[in-house]
Amino acid sequence: MDGVDTSITLTVNGREHRLRIDVRSSLLDVLREDLGLTGSKKGCDQGQCGACTVLLDGRRANACLALAVAQDGAEVTTVEGLADGDRLSPLQRAFIERDAFQCGYCTPGQLCSATGMLEEAARGWPSAVTEDLTADPDLDETEIRERMSGNLCRCGAYEGIVAAVKEARA
Repeated sequence: MDGVDTSITLTVNGREHRLRIDVRSSLLDVLREDLGLTGSKKGCDQGQCGACTVLLDGRRANACLALAVAQDGAEVTTVEGLADGDRLSPLQRAFIERDAFQCGYCTPGQLCSATGMLEEAARGWPSAVTEDLTADPDLDETEIRERMSGNLCRCGAYEGIVAAVKEARA
């Protein structure tokens, strides 16, 4: 059975792309296959591992679950868009300094998720473990772990990831 194609426009990492896609394509597949942005990984393809996490209009999203056709006009930031040219973001530098990755497969999703999570915390958004809902969240280890719980690391680099997020927040 042949798919139905349509045209969409995405702004990815600050650059506008006009694309002709199959309406069944996930955002992850469009990023990887049509745009050649292979930083976002296909882990479980079911939204369970977070390896495909991107920022979609500034909010964390599992690209494997997002139909690309539904994102027409959206702004997408992938791990390739977190750096400023050759200059890594403070979070990316902290991941390196704190050895927050081992094999690196989950790292792009972890970085995008942590970037979005830090913005959420800066806006005062509580998590399931935030004790005082009237104050800005304190990003202690418990908060960071809860907020990053949608991103799995099969190598177990969680200690480094938490340390890197704490360092980048400071």
